[in-house]
Amino acid sequence: MCLGIPGQIIEITNVNHKLALVNIGGVKREVNIACIVDEQHPPEACIGDWVLVHVGFAMNRINEQEAAETLQLLQELAAAQAGIST
Repeated sequence: MCLGIPGQIIEITNVNHKLALVNIGGVKREVNIACIVDEQHPPEACIGDWVLVHVGFAMNRINEQEAAETLQLLQELAAAQAGIST
């Protein structure tokens, strides 16, 4: 199953390679942001953006509400999974 996890870009770590530090549920990971930048939205403008991260790539920008709703659903799914396992 493919899953995009919401995270917030907190720092651009390498402009030339389009790498950014993303906070994903309290865990900070370096991800590639090449898919979400262009001339109108360069890497420097991405700080604070919410994105969907999949296998080390920010695939799409999302709004904060959508990110919060998705994180809540993932937490509910994890809780349900834990209930099934016990």
